[in-house]
Amino acid sequence: MSRPHDPPLRRPAYPPAPREDLVDELHGRRVPDPYRWLEDRRSAETERWLAAEDELFRKTVDVLPGRDRLRARLTELLSAGSVGAPVWRGDRHFFTRRTADQEHAVLYTVDPGGAERALVDPIALDPAGTTVLDGWQPDREGRRLAYQVSHGGDEESLLYVLDVATGERVEGPIDRARYSSIAWLPGGEAYYYTRRLAPADVPAGEEQYHRRVYLHRVGTDPETDDALVFGDGLDKTNYYGVALSRDGRWLTVSASQGTAPRNDLWLADLAASAPEEPALRAVQTGVDAETWLSVGRDGRAYVFTDRDAPRSRLCVADPERPEEWTDLIPQDPEAVLTDFAVLDGLDRPVLLAGWTRHAISEITVHDLATGERIGTVPAPGLGSIGGIVERPEGGHEAWFGYTDNTTPSSVLHYDARTGETTTWAAAPGAVRLPEIESRQIVYPSADGTEVRMLVMSRPDRTGPRPAILYGYGGFNVPLTPSYSASVLAWVEAGGVYAVANLRGGSEEGEEWHRAGMRERKQNVFDDLHAAAETLVAQGWTTADRLAISGGSNGGLLVGAALTQRPDLYRAVVCSAPLLDMARYELFGLGQTWNDEYGSAADPEELGWLLSYSPYHHVREGVAYPAVLFTVFDSDTRVDPLHARKMCAALQHASASDLPVLLRNEAHVGHAGRSVSRSVDLMTDTLSFTAAQTGLDLDGR
Repeated sequence: MSRPHDPPLRRPAYPPAPREDLVDELHGRRVPDPYRWLEDRRSAETERWLAAEDELFRKTVDVLPGRDRLRARLTELLSAGSVGAPVWRGDRHFFTRRTADQEHAVLYTVDPGGAERALVDPIALDPAGTTVLDGWQPDREGRRLAYQVSHGGDEESLLYVLDVATGERVEGPIDRARYSSIAWLPGGEAYYYTRRLAPADVPAGEEQYHRRVYLHRVGTDPETDDALVFGDGLDKTNYYGVALSRDGRWLTVSASQGTAPRNDLWLADLAASAPEEPALRAVQTGVDAETWLSVGRDGRAYVFTDRDAPRSRLCVADPERPEEWTDLIPQDPEAVLTDFAVLDGLDRPVLLAGWTRHAISEITVHDLATGERIGTVPAPGLGSIGGIVERPEGGHEAWFGYTDNTTPSSVLHYDARTGETTTWAAAPGAVRLPEIESRQIVYPSADGTEVRMLVMSRPDRTGPRPAILYGYGGFNVPLTPSYSASVLAWVEAGGVYAVANLRGGSEEGEEWHRAGMRERKQNVFDDLHAAAETLVAQGWTTADRLAISGGSNGGLLVGAALTQRPDLYRAVVCSAPLLDMARYELFGLGQTWNDEYGSAADPEELGWLLSYSPYHHVREGVAYPAVLFTVFDSDTRVDPLHARKMCAALQHASASDLPVLLRNEAHVGHAGRSVSRSVDLMTDTLSFTAAQTGLDLDGR
């Protein structure tokens, strides 16, 4: 139930934050930056300010009602744990699982005899819980495993190799392997991977860039013995991907400039050239599209592309002529193709195609030779399906992850002989779940575009309720139904939780993405404002009971929203955000995002950025909503300086008596974290939001 929410948290006395008279001249524009000094995390002034902000945050939030009950319920909901789909290598398979008492998911293998063993346990590596398993890839035979871990949230991905049978490390760490894919050659003695150049070999400030593709032989020195395969002389922000066909013959190398929605792609036949010097042949270069290629067991090249098909299509080609494609699964007019798997151990081989239709997942069955649709794969509900996994040697089985708003992650098994779907592995923990009603709503944005939003509430909801509206809207990232302890706890307490599928995501394909990037970024903010207005107009909530929440690019979203429509929102939770869009390229991985946002180095694009840059749109005397910034000191993607500067600006400028607070957390970064730290963060953000919107977390 909700309670009257006046008076809620009120404006406290803020730590001193001097405003400097600093103005940059950028392409003839005067761009003020009064809190430039807060960019320096190591300065004594910033240290003092952060310590005072931390004291203010804890003094304000720790006394809020309902926190103990909320923390206990979040812990219970997270005790469902998680399980990942299996990766098969012969008679052995690998998978991840987190049980109720584990802080992180553990990587296991099941031996041919059926015995299960833990291979990589982050807590065993680091009892403090600040080590995260970033990625893993077994070799073709299942004898060796390459895995990557990072510490303290830095996402630096140190690369190791272990012997699967013994669990002993064979080599590592190899550093500078962040975001590296691994492609093992047959035999497990060598693999392709990507690695950044040494800091001494690149200009100062560019240490996070300058990747190259190498062939590494296990046990040799990567500094002196790796063979440089690709990337020399190309764009410093390029990300590279490497993959090999099952038989080890066909190597693919892709190159993407930062996070741009396009890539160049090459293919090499290792039967005709040495692994150290593959004769790479262009499949696609200089084309504004994303294309990926894999050579199947049948010798055909399967080409997954959004070229001339913004909702994506699957094509086939002869790998000897990889640039000549023929449609196998053409573009669907409404659903977005996301995945596929080949099941060829049948009299009539089939292909499974994964789709999202307005953010809801489905799988269809097709004749492998012709692409003709011949059936569907049953799914338990309206939810999200993870990657579809087949056995590398072929067969009639497939596995895929599944979740929805009230279903913890599980793994389903599909048998193409019978057409049946069964549960292969359920979430390991038993959890009492609340009853939730979910509705997908279609609403018009400012320009008339139809946008969808999933709204969750208790079935007994009556009248307007405290609500949270969540969005992201960028980088082609879709928001699809998933199990969330914070959503369940909020709705169970009587609140409304809405997730908007804004432009900038991939819910409706690449055109939907591009309608929310670069000079069209304002569409994303308009979509969020329209979602909020729809929630109010339809009686779900009121403006004084409505909070918005977003992180990373979603932090930019809610930062822009609170400066553009401060009247529409009561509270804002802004996590790991981008907020100073005039200087974002100078910090973290900012230069890899300028295709998404535009670059301040270009006069026209600077105009796009400044038209919405939240930090530059804070105005004195405006009654801003209550705001909570959450940042992570080891974040190497989005520098916490954005939130520090914006927090100081809002504390100075706001005419309302609602609080502006900063929560700064050490030893974690932008992504993975332990369960207990997740509970702490959710407890703080939800109790702050509840206090502002009037949600009674004590259940009164």
